[in-house]
Amino acid sequence: MVDMAAELFVRIRTALAGVVLGTLVSAPVIAFDFNDVAELAAERARKPYQPLTRQPPAELAALTYDQYRDIRFRPERALWRDENLPFELMFFHLGKFQVEPVLINEVTPQGVRHIPYSSADFDYGRNKLSPERWGDLGFAGFRAHYPLNTEDYKDELIVFLGASYFRAVGAGQRYGLSARGLAIDTVGGQGEEFPRFSEFWIVKPASEAKSLRIYALLESPRTSGAYQFDVHPGQETRVDVRARVYLREEVATFGMAPLTSMYFFGENQPHPSDFRPEVHDSDGLLVATGQGEWIWRPLINPKAPLTTSFSMDELKGFGLMQRDRRFSSYEDAEASYELRPSAWVEPVGKWGPGRVELVQLSTPDETNDNIVAYWVPRDLPPLGEPIDFSYRIRWQGEQQQRPPGAWVMQSRVGRGYAELGENEQQFIVDFKGPALDELPADAKVEAVVTAPVNGQILESVVYKVDATGAWRMAVRVKQLTPSEPTELRGFLRSGSDVLTETWSYILPPR
Repeated sequence: MVDMAAELFVRIRTALAGVVLGTLVSAPVIAFDFNDVAELAAERARKPYQPLTRQPPAELAALTYDQYRDIRFRPERALWRDENLPFELMFFHLGKFQVEPVLINEVTPQGVRHIPYSSADFDYGRNKLSPERWGDLGFAGFRAHYPLNTEDYKDELIVFLGASYFRAVGAGQRYGLSARGLAIDTVGGQGEEFPRFSEFWIVKPASEAKSLRIYALLESPRTSGAYQFDVHPGQETRVDVRARVYLREEVATFGMAPLTSMYFFGENQPHPSDFRPEVHDSDGLLVATGQGEWIWRPLINPKAPLTTSFSMDELKGFGLMQRDRRFSSYEDAEASYELRPSAWVEPVGKWGPGRVELVQLSTPDETNDNIVAYWVPRDLPPLGEPIDFSYRIRWQGEQQQRPPGAWVMQSRVGRGYAELGENEQQFIVDFKGPALDELPADAKVEAVVTAPVNGQILESVVYKVDATGAWRMAVRVKQLTPSEPTELRGFLRSGSDVLTETWSYILPPR
């Protein structure tokens, strides 16, 4: 069912392009761009939210997980394949967990064309269904393909599927963490609200195109927004995002550029029975402030929800990173966690003061995303006025964003030979990078470690590990009140020179 406003919009454009009272006339083609989606978003924001009422056919909703997986798009039916364009589009079918249809349109120099659902585009496998009775269902989402790794095969590049979720990969990477259009009241308020991309307009690429442009309309009970995504594939795939969002009502948390990932266990929280050393899509949050500080917070799988944040006057960037790229760290030949991308977010222009917020939830296994990070601006314009912001996401592999000096290579928890006292813990943190590699042999390096919240540093030493070339910081800390969280901060310096990023760790309540 085509949205009435969008349908009217397309009809008006068609008329202006040349069809007037049934007579073809000579008229310039009117381009479709971000402002057109923004006008539609502003119009929606002035009206009460209209929840989606259409449901997929009962036989689709009743499919099991495996039955739904048996429905596949036919690659030979990919949009633009017959024209041998550098990008191709394939679509996801509704059913099981994906029950909210999205509308998808193609933008060409001739105008805007709605892409209708067709059962001929799908292979239904062993399912016994009756698609001839469904009509134009819409789609659950879509994916774009591009020859990312070899010239003779178009790999999956980026996927938009479910609410406002999307994820991308660079060359040699495997899908891992996801991004979202917006995070509303993830913390605070009366429960999280998940805006969804309800309609897409995808610009048909030229024959030699190196990027793909996508427009999207965002909708939820309290928001309406326009988005533009420019996807630049490569060794590091970059997605440039432009957004204009309107609020119908006040929100407790307006989360910009949210990232969502999974952390089950790792070197700082080993699993007692799993044969794999680590299982996670991301192992830490990296933050760069406008004051020049770089902060690394290793992720954890807490027993209860844990929310922390970093406030600053200006943000240079933040990301959920998968720093550990060694197969031996995971030993999972199927999941290939060492190939999961890191996602680094950089503001375009100044976002002003605010905070990077990190939400960590408990998960019993690796099937649940339990990590969320986003930017919360301190100030928002009055209701009714647009919230404009732009940023880029870099989906990175082996070559990824790091501080200019030195960075944390690993964070381990546990005692050595000596036993620990009551409420004590020991951390072993290894740093590596050019600032440490270039030190003279007689350089004096010291560890600066503090426990500003609920902790007492009992011991901190630093020494070089000849086997790896890393500098190791060993810290023993006492949690003063075990029922409350403890924050730790540590970095290495030589004289007055700060050599490394700041290791920032949270001990959750016991």
